[in-house]
Amino acid sequence: MAIFLGSDIFRGSGYGKGHPLNIPRVWPVIDICKAQGWLGEDQFESVPPATMQELTCFHTEEYIQALLDAEANQFIDIKRSERHKIGTHSNPIYPEIYRRPATAAKASLTAASYLISGKYKRIFNPSGGTHHGFPDAANGFCFVNDPAIALTTLYNNTSDKIAYIDIDAHHPDGVQNHFSHLQRIKLFSIHEEDRWPRTGRKGDVGAGNARNYPISRGAKDTDLLSVMCNNILPELLEFAPEYIVLQAGADGLVEDPQSGLCYSNHGYWRAVSMILELEIPILVLGGGGYNPYTTARAWAGVWALIIGQNPHVAECVAESKAVLESLYFPHRLGKNIPGRWVSRLYDD
Repeated sequence: MAIFLGSDIFRGSGYGKGHPLNIPRVWPVIDICKAQGWLGEDQFESVPPATMQELTCFHTEEYIQALLDAEANQFIDIKRSERHKIGTHSNPIYPEIYRRPATAAKASLTAASYLISGKYKRIFNPSGGTHHGFPDAANGFCFVNDPAIALTTLYNNTSDKIAYIDIDAHHPDGVQNHFSHLQRIKLFSIHEEDRWPRTGRKGDVGAGNARNYPISRGAKDTDLLSVMCNNILPELLEFAPEYIVLQAGADGLVEDPQSGLCYSNHGYWRAVSMILELEIPILVLGGGGYNPYTTARAWAGVWALIIGQNPHVAECVAESKAVLESLYFPHRLGKNIPGRWVSRLYDD
């Protein structure tokens, strides 16, 4: 009852030289899961880009048209660039600026539809999790807010309660801004304190239904799991949602360059397991993750958990090792990488 949604568009496309997301992230997860024997043909589904009509359930038509024009022309006029925040250092124009995020969004929209129909109870979309996007503008590397599209689809097509849980190192400002006033949705976020976008401070409830748990730079597994056990799980169980959307950003891992959090993937996987063990229909998304080695291993482990495998002891088979050895990481952490980054999925 689980499905992995993806596309070949993530194999080779990137944000351009020098951008933190110009690294391989989604396709290594797919290849590792196949190599480990965890992903059969019947468990994987390729999706196309979403249409403008599908994306305008959350985004404005003017914004989506701007993305289409930016992709077609590799240029956008100054007025629209300033309005929609397209063509900035964080949100650059690149060849697949529409198709790539639209594909991630289509996967999340498809996932929401599958949850509603009951076709699948557990769905993984590692290309998703772009939680900063605004209805009329790009924001924080996020051109299309696919978690918002999944939440909108679930909200508009059911009368059920929905929980959104976000363990990315960065606060989901785009999601909170749009959904925290709705009584049938409750939002939970654990993120690094005073990290960009510097929203979601302690005690911030948004328009009422957001719960934010910022943790300090240097926080470890015990800190993450303490918040999960003592804060999120009790209120989540009381809320009793019929659906969960889990944004499982991997940028809180200790060797990620875009946060100061220090989780191991054991703690990260345990946090994910706590949610999966509730046996509530769930969409699990990717999100942040700026070290391709730690991100690929973490997300491959998430899929393992979804299908009942144990990543905590998973050694890399030869094919998985070859995938990891082929990755590029133009960062100081990518020089002289430790052998454990390619020989096994689990951290120390």
